[in-house]
Amino acid sequence: MKKAYVFPGQGAQFVGMGKDLYDNSASAKEMFEKANEILGFRITDLMFSGTVEDLKQTKVTQPAIFLHSVILAHTLGEDFKPDMVAGHSLGEFSALVAAKAMTFEDGLRLVAARANAMQKACEAVPSTMAAVLGLEDKVVEDICASIKDEVVVPANYNCPGQLVISGSVAGIEKACVLMKEAGAKRALPLTVGGAFHSPLMLPAQEELAKAIENTNFSTPICPVYQNVNAKPMTQAKEIKENLIKQLTAPVRWTQISLAMVEDGATTFIEVGPGTVLQGLIKKVKADGEFISASI
Repeated sequence: MKKAYVFPGQGAQFVGMGKDLYDNSASAKEMFEKANEILGFRITDLMFSGTVEDLKQTKVTQPAIFLHSVILAHTLGEDFKPDMVAGHSLGEFSALVAAKAMTFEDGLRLVAARANAMQKACEAVPSTMAAVLGLEDKVVEDICASIKDEVVVPANYNCPGQLVISGSVAGIEKACVLMKEAGAKRALPLTVGGAFHSPLMLPAQEELAKAIENTNFSTPICPVYQNVNAKPMTQAKEIKENLIKQLTAPVRWTQISLAMVEDGATTFIEVGPGTVLQGLIKKVKADGEFISASI
């Protein structure tokens, strides 16, 4: 009986997120106020009573989801006893802080730096992502590889039969046509600001690498299954290296889910806004226990 705690990524945000934590826990309130200070603006105002549009800005979305997840894990106190942790894309930063591989303050600074670097990379080249449903991973990979004149790559292996691709706008349009011809149930461009987890994020990766290298990492309290290799990592140096590669490499969530199940996870606790990750893991393992952490 092993417990896996999982942390969501971008897209899980909603207006009002974290307000119950702020109102009901003195230590949570203190952490939120510390975050306002570090970020230099009152992110709590945007989280609790902003607009959907406010929350969609990458520079707001990423710190907001990170804060909700990490502060929620903190308020679980003695109940937070992970045998393993993992986070989807941005969620990996939440997982690392919750597992004490780095401090809350350092994690927030890195997430803010990541969001700003990604925003800049998105503005530099028109790019996007698309969800492909109903094709095997290999078919999607082969179609992406067949498009030579544009950037198109697999970006998120979410669960069997659901893969998100990432690249230039023209490349994604071309790929969607080919995916449908190959029998995809859907090949749907997403309303995102750019091509996350693709080579187009290289400028953001280079910028973030400096910040990660200058941040102190410790040995986590349990293995962290990282996006880049879907393996349980415990060495601070290797965790850092994988975190740097993460921005241009695919999120291997399908492989992470399988690895956690194979390593004995029977209970999956999602910490943060939403229940998206539970839905994905259920498609890999239907008979586990799935819990949403809450205060």
